[in-house]
Formats: sequence, structure tokens, C-alpha cells
Amino acid sequence: MIFRTISGIYYSLFSKKRNSYNSVKHITGFFPGALTCYSQALRHHSASNPVHKNGSRDSNERLEYLGDSVLNTVVAELLFNRFPYKNEGFLTEMRSKIVSRESLNDLAIKIGLSHIVQYDKRAIGLHTKNSIFGNALEAFIGAIFLDGGFSLAKKFILNKIITHIDLDTLQHVEKNYKGRLIEWGQRQNALVEFDTQEDNTRKQRIFTIKVMVNGSVLGVAEHISKKKAEQLAAEKVSESLGIKL
Repeated sequence: MIFRTISGIYYSLFSKKRNSYNSVKHITGFFPGALTCYSQALRHHSASNPVHKNGSRDSNERLEYLGDSVLNTVVAELLFNRFPYKNEGFLTEMRSKIVSRESLNDLAIKIGLSHIVQYDKRAIGLHTKNSIFGNALEAFIGAIFLDGGFSLAKKFILNKIITHIDLDTLQHVEKNYKGRLIEWGQRQNALVEFDTQEDNTRKQRIFTIKVMVNGSVLGVAEHISKKKAEQLAAEKVSESLGIKL
């Protein structure tokens, strides 16, 4: 820790990358060690470059995968201890609310991460823009994990992210349209199915979700996030059937 602090002071004052270094420190509250991890975490696919003949790019997608796992673990433990008498369904739904793309996007904006994410504004549509900051936040957590281990990532999540969430209020917010639609189908003895199609031909991968009730397609939605597309499609069907959350 002492070495990290001393080297951090040096880099924040004298390094050619001191602006990037100080930007990361401003968000995390500690001196970063492996700055390259954070730089990649903040690089969206649209601003990345090929790094391997198989088509791999130096974007934040791999770090996003890692950070997602770390975030889910920390949030799961937090909720398990915070609500000792709640069942698994409640804990799962609460975790989904916290780590939803909309929630993470808002949190990334609140902590200032959105100001330093690199992306090609010309290639970004509305759906993509509404999720890239949340994706970057997950990748950022992955970078912290690689830089300082699980304990440092956990500290960041609890002290810099969860503090922006009112858990008591959140437990009364209902937004799980997919779950509610499935429950409705079980009560009504109706078959509710979600058909997924993935389009990799575009610059950004797109998921198209069709919701079918008893074999009839009642709602279709697309998004770069599969979970978001499912919720959007389920919301359309819920509205058309008059199902209230």
C-alpha cells in the first residue's frame, strides 16, 4: 500500500499520463497501479482497435464480463446480510434491480465515469448510448479487481456505488416485466415464451426478442442487451394484456 501511494503521487504529478491517472483516482479514491487496465475498461468497442488476427479488439468487453461477476458476488453478499429473513426470490429480484443496465448507467453518470469513457459518437445510437456507461462501470470494476484484488473491488462497490442506492426504497420498486408476465402466464395457464435472435452482422451486436403467448407473437423488442430487450418486449405485452406490476 505504501509503495502504491508513493508511486501514485509520482505518477499523478510527473507522468505524461497524469491526467488519466488523476481521473481514475478521482473516481476510485485510491491510487491505481495498472493504469492500462483502467484505460481498456474505459474504451468502448466503437473506439477500439484489433489486437489479434482472430478479430479480438482492445475494447472493454472482456473486462465487462469479469466486472459483472465481481459486482454480482458483492451485491449478492450485501443483500444476503442486509435482508436475513427474505427469500431467494426477493434477493434475486433486488440484485437484478441494482445491476440492471439502467441502474448501472445512472450510477456511472453519478460517479463521473461517463465523462471519461471513450467511444465513437458517430457510431453510437440511442440504445447503445443508454448502456455504454453501465457497461464501462462493470469493466471498471473488472480493472480494479485485476489491479488490487477482490477486496479492493469490493471496497469500491460498497463505498462508491451502493452508497447511491436506497435499498429500502428500491425493494418497493417493481420493474421486472418479464417475471411478472411469466407469473401471469402461470396463473392463467397460458404458455409464455421468449424467442431470442442474435444479429452479429452490425457493428454492434443486437438482440431481438419475440414474446409469444400461446403461440402468438404479442411483443417484439431489440436492444444491445439481451436482458433489456426481454424487459422491453415483456413490457409491451403486459401493457397490451392490461397486466399491471
